[in-house]
Amino acid sequence: MATRIKKGRLKSPLPMREGVSASRVWLPKDEDNAWLTLLDFLEARFPFISQAIIQDRMTRGEIVDDKGNPFHPDTPYQGDAFLFYYRETPDEPKIPFAENILFEDEHIIVVDKPHFLPVTPGGRFVKETLLTRLKARYNNEDISPIHRLDRETAGVMLFTCNKQMRGAYQSLFQQREVQKVYHAIAGINPDLSFPLTHKSHMTKSSASFFLMQEVVGDCNCEPNSETEIKIIKQKQSLALYELKPVTGKQHQLRVHMMSLGIPLLNDPFYPDLLADKGEDYSKPLQLLAKQITFKDPLTKEMRSFISELSLRLL
Repeated sequence: MATRIKKGRLKSPLPMREGVSASRVWLPKDEDNAWLTLLDFLEARFPFISQAIIQDRMTRGEIVDDKGNPFHPDTPYQGDAFLFYYRETPDEPKIPFAENILFEDEHIIVVDKPHFLPVTPGGRFVKETLLTRLKARYNNEDISPIHRLDRETAGVMLFTCNKQMRGAYQSLFQQREVQKVYHAIAGINPDLSFPLTHKSHMTKSSASFFLMQEVVGDCNCEPNSETEIKIIKQKQSLALYELKPVTGKQHQLRVHMMSLGIPLLNDPFYPDLLADKGEDYSKPLQLLAKQITFKDPLTKEMRSFISELSLRLL
């Protein structure tokens, strides 16, 4: 059985498998004697996974303690420890788009991410994520993303190759020392004059936990989001925009463009949350992380990486 340990960082006894790192679950103290066996706990902890699937993983020896010893369906429950397992998703969709490596050295990897590919595992995606693909490609479990990019968004993503240098690059984004340029396609609002700077106070949406909204009216809220916007070119009723976020709020560019009356083309979230289209790849969100520029914290040189992808006006 697992050794009693303090809850915190602990190296997994399971090796990385096809780019997928093992997940871990904390086993709390069972003061109410709610779980006779570990299987009882896992059924309660993961109600969406059938008992047969959990038992099969145990039979295969893929649910283990911190020493790598496998648990069995009849293992008595003992808390105050970790268990480790490989996360699996049945019928995970295959994302038919490939990433492109723009740059790599001993510290960082810069990638051109395609539309529809998640950056990190979550929900129904484990193997079909950019992080898992990179870990498998380089056989390096320490690869980690330094910033966010939505699944629907394409473009430049920065990863570090080792834990020791991660903090130095993360601080660049935390201190707003990275200049980011996005391209986007949206409609045209004749009442607007470009270039312009849009500022607002953004919060989590009251309608859904994964959406954002702007606070309107007299709320005495200071702006916490800012985007510089200009038009690159126009064609009929659409325009190609250059967006420069000064801040980095979740969904900031999408919310700001919607607020201006020019929501991004093919946005499934704003202004209306559309029903799940399944694996329909015919209408990608027209948002591209085109360029990032920063002073390298290690070499002190200016670095600039530009996506080789492009958005085209219809």
